[in-house]
Amino acid sequence: MKLKEIADKIGGSVAVDVPDAEVSSAYVGDLLSDVMGHAGDESVLITVQNHLNTIAVCTLVGIKVIVICHNRPVPPDMAEAAKRENVAIVVTPMAQYAAALALHELPPCER
Repeated sequence: MKLKEIADKIGGSVAVDVPDAEVSSAYVGDLLSDVMGHAGDESVLITVQNHLNTIAVCTLVGIKVIVICHNRPVPPDMAEAAKRENVAIVVTPMAQYAAALALHELPPCER
């Protein structure tokens, strides 16, 4: 699923655009150590974690897109790191569960 399709399905806005960002699975989590252990390569992370460490975890795991829920703002240092690491960010007013349901076409990460 491409970035624009993700944003459209969750009523979100693209905060950091990576034009070729595409994902093949989804993971929902706010505990970054859990994300490191279970999220998959080329997945979307659905979370409320809007800080720099989230980008570091995504880079380590291979996550291509972050969906930040509850319209939490993207801090400038997070946006800069995301651009540098080619991690797209979408912000949505939805809660994590609602965003996951809206992206139900994506299979869950099963690591």
